[in-house]
Parts: sequence; C-alpha cells; structure tokens
Amino acid sequence: MTVGTHVEYPVPGQTPAYSGKVREIYDLENELVIVATDRISVYDVILPTRIPDKGKILTSLSTYWFRGLASVLPTHFITSDLSEFPDPFRSVPELEGRSMLVRKAKRLDVECIIRGYLAGSGLRDYRREGVVSGVRLPAGLEPYQQLPEPIFTPSTKAESGHDEPISFDQTADLIGVGNAEKLRDLSLQIYTLASGHARERGVIIADTKFEFGIVDGEIIVIDEVLTPDSSRFWDLESYQVGQEPDPMDKQYVRNLVDTLGWDHSPPPPSLDDKAVAQTLERYRTAVERITRHEPAPQWGGATS
Repeated sequence: MTVGTHVEYPVPGQTPAYSGKVREIYDLENELVIVATDRISVYDVILPTRIPDKGKILTSLSTYWFRGLASVLPTHFITSDLSEFPDPFRSVPELEGRSMLVRKAKRLDVECIIRGYLAGSGLRDYRREGVVSGVRLPAGLEPYQQLPEPIFTPSTKAESGHDEPISFDQTADLIGVGNAEKLRDLSLQIYTLASGHARERGVIIADTKFEFGIVDGEIIVIDEVLTPDSSRFWDLESYQVGQEPDPMDKQYVRNLVDTLGWDHSPPPPSLDDKAVAQTLERYRTAVERITRHEPAPQWGGATS
C-alpha cells in the first residue's frame, strides 16, 4: 500500500514496499529498512509543509529507547548506523540519521495504547460515559489528571482511514487471548519503565502507543517507540491538573490547525515558518531532556 505521493529519499535500484504518512519501508526479505521522512500528518492527513530534520529526531529517540529496551525484551531493532546497512543503502548519505535496519516481523494488527493521564479522546470518552475503551474509570477525575494506574486502551490498526478504539475482549477476538494478554502486559511494562525514566528528566509521558509483531513465534516490539509523533509529552514543571498542558509533541500541530477552521479533510493547510520552528523546538526539547545525549538506560532483568 502506498500513501505518500513520491519517494523522498530514493535508493538506486530500490523501490519502497510501503510509503506511509511518515515512513518509507524497503523490504529485504528477512529485514526491513525504515526511513523516517520529514513529513508530518495530523488527523491521518499529510500536511504539505515539511518539518526539517523531524525524521532524524524520531529515529534518534526510537534508537535510544530500543537500545534501552533490549535489556528487558525483544525488539525488531538491529542498527541505525548507516555503515552497518547492506548495499546500496549504506551508500545513500541522505539516509544517515533517519533510517533503521530492523528484523521483519508479522505485524499484529492492534495499536497498543497506554494512557497514564486523562487526555485526548480518552478525556472525551470519559466525559461522555466514564469509560475509556471498555475500562471504567473512577468518577470525579479532572482533565489531564494522572490516572490511578496506567490503562491499556487498544485500537484497530487501519490500513486506511481512522483507527477505531476496541475493548480488551475485542482485541482477544482479533488476535487471541494469549496474544492480547501479552501485548497488554508488555505495553504496560514498557510504559512504566519509560515514563519513570522521562519523569526523572522533567518530561511527563501522558500516553503513547506501541506496535508488536511476531518473529519465529516470539512477540517483539516493532515500528517506532515513545516519540513525539506517537506520544503525548508534557513539561513536568509547568504541569497542572485541570489545565491543558503546553505540548512537546505533535499535539502542538493538531492544536494549531484546529484554529484555522480546517475540517480534517484534504486538502490540509500549510504551516508557516513560525509553526515549523515551534514544532522543531518542542520535539528537540523533549528528546534532549529525555536522552541528555547519554547512552540509553539499561533496566536489566528479562520478561517471561
């Protein structure tokens, strides 16, 4: 399936097997090369404006987390060092910093969303009926409040259109009870480790999403992890319950386009130079705080 209109970082003799809203993926039979472009999408629509170096920011943070997670659970990550890629990819300098070589997995078609705070669609659902993806929450919670404990709120993984929230039982119907339990437990484990690490560095991970696949019968983490495109990042110091946080993630762009009267259907609006600069600053600030330009965390232990 192709979503993007053209290949942004051509590789001689190669054609992407998939060009999505942000990524271009090359299939090498047992491995994939994932290239993160500078495209940005909101409400499942690609904006005409590029965010310079956004793909490198996403790749650097995913690499950081994958290297840390390797100490506790299996992932698809092999390397983001272009010199370790096979030919002809290693000879395309434009891929440097924005590409990952990963193991090819059979994707489990569920987006595994973990919510630690009441925000976004979860807040809207809670206001309407007190339930988020089949999980009933305590009465009286305020907007943007931390939940008593993180919750697993999966959704479908749509090839086109919007993903749809589903309950745990619906997830089990799709992929089997054992797989559903494993995905829930792994997602909660990753979120707990990562959110604790980020909080120590002044960043709240309010919610995030994970994807998983199967290689040789083993469930592994795939796609990107814990980036400003796939997570809500808030500044810990300025955070206040009941007050919408100033986002350090893609929510900034969503909020911006919502002020323009756009109906979320193509054609989308463009971003001006100020919006591009603000988006970059927020992404970079989140990454720099979380990583401090240090090696990835080593949590130790192993999953059963």
